[in-house]
Amino acid sequence: MKKAVVTGGAGFIGSHLVDALVVAGYEVHSIDARIVPKEYENKKAKYHEQDIRNLDAIIPIIDGATCVFHMAALPRVQYSIDFPIETNEVNVSGTVSILTAAVKGGVKRVIYSASSSAYGDQPTLPLTEDMFANPKSPYGLQKYIGELYCRVWGEVHKLQTVSLRYFNVYGPRLNTEGAYALVIAKFLKQRKEGKPMTITGDGTQTRDFTHVRDVVRANMLAAESPKVGTGEVMNIGAGRNFSVNKVAELIGGPIEHIPPRLEPHDTLADNSLAYKLLGWKPEVSFEDGIAELKKIYKL
Repeated sequence: MKKAVVTGGAGFIGSHLVDALVVAGYEVHSIDARIVPKEYENKKAKYHEQDIRNLDAIIPIIDGATCVFHMAALPRVQYSIDFPIETNEVNVSGTVSILTAAVKGGVKRVIYSASSSAYGDQPTLPLTEDMFANPKSPYGLQKYIGELYCRVWGEVHKLQTVSLRYFNVYGPRLNTEGAYALVIAKFLKQRKEGKPMTITGDGTQTRDFTHVRDVVRANMLAAESPKVGTGEVMNIGAGRNFSVNKVAELIGGPIEHIPPRLEPHDTLADNSLAYKLLGWKPEVSFEDGIAELKKIYKL
């Protein structure tokens, strides 16, 4: 039985990936600083409550794994602006720790969860992997640095790596709590509480929303594809974008506008490289994904 390790396996995307790996027949280990919520726990997986920066603790867990999916991070652009030192320690030093443990543990391949925030604002859309990185936040910068570390570890230590740049992932288990929740999560929580949905700025800003099941499938393909492993970076996005106003319209309910904040105005992925190298293309439409969430939240 092949062994797979998921860092951040107690989180939104990671918990879905743990489930998929179990179904695929892997021996699955999760490393996360948090305890997995009971409703997401997979009884066939093994959970290790550890900080990814604790190298001595994670090497024995990673040892002998075929692949490591590095998803653990302190996400959110605004959180990284408010807490740049903390996020840098986890998102950069934590990544170096995982890569080092992978080398020491004889891991074949690391699949790194990168971010479309590395692009920042670009003069044209769609966003392609050959565009110059232009991060506008500590988070975008930190995730981009992680890509570079993956490439360097491949060159120096012959570790197979591939980086997947996610575009605005959403779906079941999306965290709706806290001041840093993503727009879809925020809208769902506000509607559930009978409050108006708060739109920053005029709401014309667009995002390429990508369903979590599509993201998980991309990770599974990246673990197995013979066409990757030499530090490739590729977009994992739906290839369609929707305005924040459209998101509010699909969820349905009253809205109110609040002042704009520093963020890229538009994102849209060119996902052709992922199709070429992984055979991946999105399968869940945004309309169907939102309808699924409305059903879950009884809206």
